[in-house]
Amino acid sequence: MNIALDYQSRIPIYEQIVLEIEKLVALNILKPGEQILAIRELALNLGVNPNTIKKAYDTLEQRGVIISKSTKGTFVTEDVAEVKSAKVDAIIDEIKEKITELENIGLDKKEISKKLKL
Repeated sequence: MNIALDYQSRIPIYEQIVLEIEKLVALNILKPGEQILAIRELALNLGVNPNTIKKAYDTLEQRGVIISKSTKGTFVTEDVAEVKSAKVDAIIDEIKEKITELENIGLDKKEISKKLKL
């Protein structure tokens, strides 16, 4: 599992791990039902505290990206399409919020579109 971390970023390390694993799932690099690295193994590979990986895995499990099976390990969910759809919806919501922010400071949709070059 190839996860790139930016230690200079303001985004917390656990959140970067969450985003990277979500990306790997969305790109089908991590396949549905595929087992992912154990917490300690990934922590060792990335050089981070196991608690950081645990927090990332807990977040991913809450979002339905992975599932933990006691004594068997942690696996990518079988319903990857739903995960990808939820991620797209979340990004679209963020974009809509930013457009609303731009409108609140006086830009109209035409100006916003022009600046975005859509």
